[in-house]
Amino acid sequence: MKRSIDIESADGTIDAHIFTPETADGALPAVVLFTDIGGLRPCYHDKAQAVADGGYAVLMPNIYYRDVAGPAVPEGKSFRDEDVRPTLFDYAGHLTPEAQARDFQALLSTLDAEDEFAAGAVGVVGYCMTGAFALRMAAYHPNRVAAAAGFHSARLAATDDADSPLHIVDRIQGRVFLGHADGDQLMPPEQIGRLDQAMAAAGVDFTTELFKGAAHGYTAKDAPVYNSAADQRHYTRLFTLFSETLG
Repeated sequence: MKRSIDIESADGTIDAHIFTPETADGALPAVVLFTDIGGLRPCYHDKAQAVADGGYAVLMPNIYYRDVAGPAVPEGKSFRDEDVRPTLFDYAGHLTPEAQARDFQALLSTLDAEDEFAAGAVGVVGYCMTGAFALRMAAYHPNRVAAAAGFHSARLAATDDADSPLHIVDRIQGRVFLGHADGDQLMPPEQIGRLDQAMAAAGVDFTTELFKGAAHGYTAKDAPVYNSAADQRHYTRLFTLFSETLG
């Protein structure tokens, strides 16, 4: 079951969606789900509903609300199209850590205000570039985010990125799961190792897993690299994480 909601934030109105199981009875543990760089679109509505059907209330915001309401990619087009990619990269450039921090606060306030969401611990999951959002939200709100997950995440520990979540993982108190794509140029082995070392040194409760044979974007059903086996594995890992931390 899905309903749309407008969320007032410091930077404008976030158009978002709340997903719950069809048979939901009362408030459910809260999950924030961030889309990949392609933004809101049918495959992510399906993903958010699938997570909700596992027994959660899911809040999925439009990460690009500062620039566009609703889908950022025109119907019939794709992130991979040369006339679309520059626009999305421009939108993504506005999502600085400071902007994300303001958004996180608005999203958490929504979880507190809407009846679908149970009080207390929150889970967050991101894909591609928003794997970093999930880690950052966990670091900024360590007493609220009990679980953070990222799948086929990008550039989580790049040495040339002063804003990398690598530098703030020591603030995380919740549990972390990262499912990396095998051979992913956006998250190569040296970055995986660098991030693992930082989280281990900080005492973070984390699991890193390499999805062998799965390419970057393996959970996106509208991508040519979609891998159904890896996608199902991602749900298995995500539900295990949430069941052990959110109930």
